[in-house]
Amino acid sequence: MTGLKRHSLRMYVFLLLTATNPPFTNGQTSISKWQFGKQGAVSITYDDGSINQFRKALPIMNHLKLPATFFIITGQIPGSQYQGKFIGRPVSEIIEESSSVLTNKDNFFERASAAGFLGYRGTLAYHTRAGALYDAGKEEEAYAILDDLYQKVRNQEFLPDTGTRYGEIPADRVTWDEIRSFAAQGHEFASHTVTHPYLCALDEVNINYELEKSRDEIQRQLGPEYTFSAEIPYGTEHERAMKYAHRVFPALRNRMPEHYLVELNRASTKNPVDFTEEYVQWQRGAVARTSLPMMKSWIDTTLLKDNIWLVLVIHGVDGIGWEALSSEVLDEYFRYLKSKENHLWIATFGEVTKYMRSRMNARVQSKSQDGKITVSLTHSLDKSLYQVPLTLKTYVPGHWNEVRIKQGNEIKRIRQQLDSAGAYVLYQAYPNSEEIELTAN
Repeated sequence: MTGLKRHSLRMYVFLLLTATNPPFTNGQTSISKWQFGKQGAVSITYDDGSINQFRKALPIMNHLKLPATFFIITGQIPGSQYQGKFIGRPVSEIIEESSSVLTNKDNFFERASAAGFLGYRGTLAYHTRAGALYDAGKEEEAYAILDDLYQKVRNQEFLPDTGTRYGEIPADRVTWDEIRSFAAQGHEFASHTVTHPYLCALDEVNINYELEKSRDEIQRQLGPEYTFSAEIPYGTEHERAMKYAHRVFPALRNRMPEHYLVELNRASTKNPVDFTEEYVQWQRGAVARTSLPMMKSWIDTTLLKDNIWLVLVIHGVDGIGWEALSSEVLDEYFRYLKSKENHLWIATFGEVTKYMRSRMNARVQSKSQDGKITVSLTHSLDKSLYQVPLTLKTYVPGHWNEVRIKQGNEIKRIRQQLDSAGAYVLYQAYPNSEEIELTAN
């Protein structure tokens, strides 16, 4: 087809599309809901940092060029400066006091914080059980678990501790050097606390230690750009845990209250398609018994509307870690996800959060005169945290077949596209930077 015929066909399509829909004003600009103008978003996330996430799953993702977010327990990584510990008075005093004072609302947090550090093997499990009950609102039952623990300690029913809060730690563990190399490949590493406790069951000083020292370790090892996201263990949404965690981390997978965002956690049975809010974060946890067709259906559902952000939560891989999936299942699943890449933006948890917040707090202005369109893009957020490009959609004159887009020293040339309102271009631009200039190429 000759160039003249192609041009005539494009003009015919343009006139057909705009016959019943008047075109937008030249220069009218909006910010796309998702990066690159995609239909929806997907984030692959992993919890706990078990070794096969890196030995088996990560190579599959790298081969397919899929990024992921790994929420890591920093105290379990060799070479970490901050290990698990109890901050408070001597545990011998707490043990002695438990013989005459039952656990109650005034001493529960201290006793739960100390439970894993009493000097005996197996006591950490009591912290976990009590924490789960407290998280579920069963406070009296949580108190009873700790009374049972401290009575058994006083009766010397436990063996001496082996020197580590975690019992036997596998010899094959990911290292910080490896994590640095994985981060350089485009993966996000984020906090899952120092020791993976039930945060809502800790007292204030130990809550802050778990949050702040995990953040500080990641900053020391990887840099401040990796201190944006966190997942508080066990997927808790307990208000007490969230109060402290939101002070330390800008983004929590657990909960991020925003007026424009609906959050459906892993336990939710609600259909994300039923919501009309600007964004719906839809968490789905793939466990060992989850069928591959079910997992694929989550991706298909994400494509049904333009406001769904599918957040996949994965733990174990190939027999190592909680509810382990096989690498064969992951390989097929990730290939299916990759096949939808033309319509879905696949990005890390932190990237998607930053894009949504930047877009919802951004202001775009444009003007068209003298054969040039000028666009200004700003937002009111912390510029040190939210320096991510946004995808802009600007309507241009129909005869601008190719558009020259300049912001600062960066120049791109983009072919126009057509929709029912007219000719437009999609392009990336940085907020709070130089104005964007669009001209016919």
